[in-house]
Amino acid sequence: NKDNDNSYMPKQWVGCDVEAEYMGEERKQSKEDRKRLSKRDRSKYKKTDQKMLKKAEDSSDDSLPTGRVLSIKSQEIIVEYEGKIYRCMLRGILKKERNNMKNLVTVGDMVRFEPLNENEGAITFVNPRKSVLSRADNLSRRKEHLIAANIDQVLITASVVNPPLKPFLIDRYIIATQKGNMNPVLIVNKVDLLENNEDPFVLEEKELYEEFLKAYAKSGFPIISISAETGEGLEALRDIMKDKSSVFSGQSGVGKSSLINKITGIDLTVGETVSHTKKGAHTTTSAQLIPLSFGGWCIDTPGIKSFGLWNLTPEEVEPYFDEIIEAGHHCKFPDCSHRHEKECAVIAAVEEGTISIIRYASYIALLDTLAEEHKRR
Repeated sequence: NKDNDNSYMPKQWVGCDVEAEYMGEERKQSKEDRKRLSKRDRSKYKKTDQKMLKKAEDSSDDSLPTGRVLSIKSQEIIVEYEGKIYRCMLRGILKKERNNMKNLVTVGDMVRFEPLNENEGAITFVNPRKSVLSRADNLSRRKEHLIAANIDQVLITASVVNPPLKPFLIDRYIIATQKGNMNPVLIVNKVDLLENNEDPFVLEEKELYEEFLKAYAKSGFPIISISAETGEGLEALRDIMKDKSSVFSGQSGVGKSSLINKITGIDLTVGETVSHTKKGAHTTTSAQLIPLSFGGWCIDTPGIKSFGLWNLTPEEVEPYFDEIIEAGHHCKFPDCSHRHEKECAVIAAVEEGTISIIRYASYIALLDTLAEEHKRR
């Protein structure tokens, strides 16, 4: 009993060689780094001091250097400024500004920071973003997960056969891209797997791929068929990336890192797709910014298995499907749901082949998913 026993002593945990053996020096180093940076973190000040500090920081922000976030690791944010790399932490007051965002800073952000020494700094302000790719957080769906910022285009990367083509997922990326003020570019990788193969699954996949090309070309999205294995389409990919900021995003296992390796000549870790599930493994664990020798830069992002759209209501979906909006003007009822109504021009267009069944099915599936999510909320 700790109240009566005078011999009671609070436990003290002491690092030892065993910890170094099993946890590794890297973990010990990160603890030391965290302690050192924490000493400079003024978030521990009392609230009255924080208000004064906030005013001081606001008045001096313009004089602080502005760098670009290259990558985000578990305990630090890597910022580049005038060719130098700074390992940064978030200033304590900035942390308190978190609302419905899972992360306050993302790769590509332009941030003002206070240099603390030759290679460390503290981020005090995130500049307004011209564009942002984000999704709903996988766990709560009530927080926005930022993926990348200040980019021109999203290279929405899919594959055929392994893993199979998923138009529903591609449409979610297209909407997130346009909603975030960027241009979507559709990349279909591993097209070499469709050649000279009589496997029934591959033949079915080839039919879907050909229908996909027709449907999405009609929608006006740039499409590049590519093979990291054979090199097909790589030159077209370089051309579309030249002098632009791009982010590769898509399902796990579609070959984003392989394509970046081919384009840049660097050596990102590449994983294999599990053959019996046709699902890819996560090889890229955090987003990172990569400069391009031919101009511009790109971001590699971790693959995902699902992509929840952030802050999108069912009523906002239709404007992202131009062909459905256009046909919908001719429906008998102004509030037509395009599901079961008589004299629905959209359903008629699908039956006639004017609107692709792939796009229509994607539209209906997205509405159903959003309606269910809003019910749960």
